[in-house]
Amino acid sequence: MPFVRVGYLEQQYTEQELPGISRCIMNALIEHFQVPPKDYFQAFHAHKQSEFYYSSDYLNISRTDKLLYIQITMGSGRTTEQKKSFYQRLAALISIDCKTRPEDVFVTLVETELEDWSFGNGLAQMIL
Repeated sequence: MPFVRVGYLEQQYTEQELPGISRCIMNALIEHFQVPPKDYFQAFHAHKQSEFYYSSDYLNISRTDKLLYIQITMGSGRTTEQKKSFYQRLAALISIDCKTRPEDVFVTLVETELEDWSFGNGLAQMIL
């Protein structure tokens, strides 16, 4: 039940590149967290320069304006090892398939409980 938000600096990615990034994220979610393929909810947001800030060298990681902020809200329960392997795989997929440097793949996971989701119709489908 992940919900993915991807933020990026406008004009750094084309409309043709975004579906590839989306596929990489979904493939990593399926591979590492066993997310069903139809559990596919993502929103991409382009930001103006005045709305997009980052440290170009925090933790000695060299970032560029191609930085992707990927926030994934999902149910809790994944292990630390699953998360670590997910981060590595996602950065590798985006690097290989989308020609984005791994250094520019910034990921946060936000864990929630089953009762924190409604997929429509005003219902909490995961706890019915």
